[in-house]
Amino acid sequence: MTPVSPPARAERLAPGARVAVVAPSGPVPEERLTAGLDILRGWGLEPVVAPHVLDTHPTLGHLAGADLARARDLTEAWCDPTVSAVLCARGGFGAQRMVDLVDWQAIRAAGPKAFVGYSDVTALHEAFAVRAGFATLHGPMVAAGTFLSDPRTQESLRATLFEPGTVLTLGLDTARALVPGRARGVTLGGCASLLAADLGTPHGRTSARGGLLLLEDVGEEPYRLDRILTQLLRSGLLDGVVGIGLGSWEECGPYEEVRAVLADRLGGLGVPVVEELGFGHSTTALTLPLGLPAVLDADTCTLTLEEPALR
Repeated sequence: MTPVSPPARAERLAPGARVAVVAPSGPVPEERLTAGLDILRGWGLEPVVAPHVLDTHPTLGHLAGADLARARDLTEAWCDPTVSAVLCARGGFGAQRMVDLVDWQAIRAAGPKAFVGYSDVTALHEAFAVRAGFATLHGPMVAAGTFLSDPRTQESLRATLFEPGTVLTLGLDTARALVPGRARGVTLGGCASLLAADLGTPHGRTSARGGLLLLEDVGEEPYRLDRILTQLLRSGLLDGVVGIGLGSWEECGPYEEVRAVLADRLGGLGVPVVEELGFGHSTTALTLPLGLPAVLDADTCTLTLEEPALR
């Protein structure tokens, strides 16, 4: 199996950069979108809202418009030479439905750009890594409550986009070692349930060997997390993973019960595991680059990038 290798990095942003906002998953509340766009403008960016961002599917209210329209928005935004980054408006569900409708050949030809999102957007992070060979950013969505309300979440994304050399060491003071050790590898991952759902699909990742796996989730009770992690283990995806960084597990039940599942399912891999690093569906959501070489240190409870997220 091919080990995880560092994908291509995008260029950092500068004031005045045009950034596209797309909605690959669930419907977007207009008032939240407006508030998020104001934050981006405050950073000196020029946000451009894709045509179907405020759509709602005519019969499936959990989707932001038709699958093909959402895929076209992403493809066209990426291939627009005046756009420097593509930011997702929100998660929810729907990325898996449109990911195969994206023109990945055109995406590859356009080259890497900063791409930001998490949760359901995990399906697109995986696609950008596997189908295009691009590094991406596991970070807050423009219309998400955490981005709108938490200054640390905002600053983590802003610094990553504009001054990536200033945010090489990541982690909150809540972080602690679940399994001791230190490991070097290439970051990958996201929402655990989305990674499990990607298994067996035509373009799904088949190996995370050599990778530093980053995992979080929301709304999955401990027994369901057990099932998700067991599926990842049984599939062989985790064979050769060198370290694991864990984020938040919001609405997944009492944390001690969640922690017991994490320790049981991941502790046997014999690799360092750091919990509560501060990313995912939490009150503070740090921006974590995916596809970059990094060091996970369970003694200092940090994830340190070996190069900036953006060039």
